[in-house]
Amino acid sequence: MLTHIDANGNAQMVDITEKNITHRLAIASGMITMQQATLKLIQKQGHKKGDVLTVAKIAGIQAAKNTSGLIPLCHPISISGIEINFIVNEETPSIICHATVECSGQTGVEMEALTAVSISLLTIYDMCKAVDRGMKIIDVQLLHKDGGKSGLWRNKSI
Repeated sequence: MLTHIDANGNAQMVDITEKNITHRLAIASGMITMQQATLKLIQKQGHKKGDVLTVAKIAGIQAAKNTSGLIPLCHPISISGIEINFIVNEETPSIICHATVECSGQTGVEMEALTAVSISLLTIYDMCKAVDRGMKIIDVQLLHKDGGKSGLWRNKSI
């Protein structure tokens, strides 16, 4: 059942009035692949636009905080914590982004975690596109969520 559609097929914001306030947590990840030279530029912080990963982290945090302004039927949430980490893989060459978002509230933070990952990776692309337009953002996905009526969920495909 799609919760954002009413009985007449119209879009609606889900009413969470009767939901309990619980601790909510979501973890998402995604990857950006690039040329080896692009990765080395990021690692050496040799980019003329500045420290790519720090800027991408700040962008991801801002995105998570503003998710309800980007996704039309998403509830505004008072986020209590956002953690964004990057794992550099020289072999592929790629960067994996993980975002963990937490709150105490009536609805989950899955969209906030996914938005944080997406915008972090898009920021890397934006900052590096002048040297590598062939970068690819792939595998953006929810890894884990906990809290609320449905409780714990883990992505079994990973």
